[in-house]
Amino acid sequence: MMMMRRIISERATCVSKNFVLRSSASRFHGESLDSSVSPVLIPGVHVFHCQDAVGIVAKLSDCIAAKGGNILGYDVFVPENNNVFYSRRWFLFDSEFIFDPVKWPREQMSEDFQAIAQRFGAMNSVVRVPSIDPKYKIALLLSKQDHCLVEMLHRWQDGKLPVDITCVISNHERASNTHVMRFLERHGIPYHYVATTKDNKREDEILDLVKDTDFLVLARYMQILSGKFLKGYGKDVINIHHGLLPSFKGGYPAKQAFDAGVKLIGATSHFVTEELDAGPIIEQMVESVSHRDNLRSFVQKSEDLEKKCLTKAIKSYCELRVLPYGANKTVVF
Repeated sequence: MMMMRRIISERATCVSKNFVLRSSASRFHGESLDSSVSPVLIPGVHVFHCQDAVGIVAKLSDCIAAKGGNILGYDVFVPENNNVFYSRRWFLFDSEFIFDPVKWPREQMSEDFQAIAQRFGAMNSVVRVPSIDPKYKIALLLSKQDHCLVEMLHRWQDGKLPVDITCVISNHERASNTHVMRFLERHGIPYHYVATTKDNKREDEILDLVKDTDFLVLARYMQILSGKFLKGYGKDVINIHHGLLPSFKGGYPAKQAFDAGVKLIGATSHFVTEELDAGPIIEQMVESVSHRDNLRSFVQKSEDLEKKCLTKAIKSYCELRVLPYGANKTVVF
């Protein structure tokens, strides 16, 4: 793969359109879209995926400039030996535009980008203005372990996870006096205990519970979702698991790895497909372990990686940083 930076070549075009194009897009990588960028400007993000062609960047830039927009920076990726174009750009427009329908109302913005998408036959063209658009609605599925759920709930409470949690679903019952259940009750998040068996995963019931969500998160849900469920849901499902696979399968993988004396552990967050743990990877993290670790510290490090990896993957997804690339890969800006 080869990262293609076209900022310099586009500078003349951008300046001629009377707006500033800054070539430091990387300074925004990993940062949240929020109103702190400027008290008078509202931030948004647009991603574009199509067959590569001459004039794509210029056309998208012209669209924003014509409405008085100001591009802070953008990332472009064109794979080597593959005629495909990926673009993620940040843009700002004056908050007056929101209140003046003649300027650039939200509905018109979508129409303008859609017109460009049709012109270039784009496979994907999505725009979000976080301060205006509703947050993504998600449901969390988990089994016995709480560490990923607790991390997500705390980040959501602190406003660091840009989602609305509609419910938590588990195939394990939890006592009402646990810290997790008290937290959920305090914040009005429903908890659904859906007992499953080997012969009855009760997927129809789960589908009914998540039908109004935008995507699902498996926060250590130790059940395999069937192809029928995935097709019935029809939207993205994000999973997290330890990075000890495929060497240490089955029960107690951490102990297996500890006993084997591994020196590097990790976590992987990926999209769920019908093939077990083989969906396109969104995020991976690793950490060294040594002979100084006991089983308890070994497991703690592994769980810490899982919860950090999952929350970062979700944040990236919500900020439109994740795009499909080929049959089983992703582009993550």
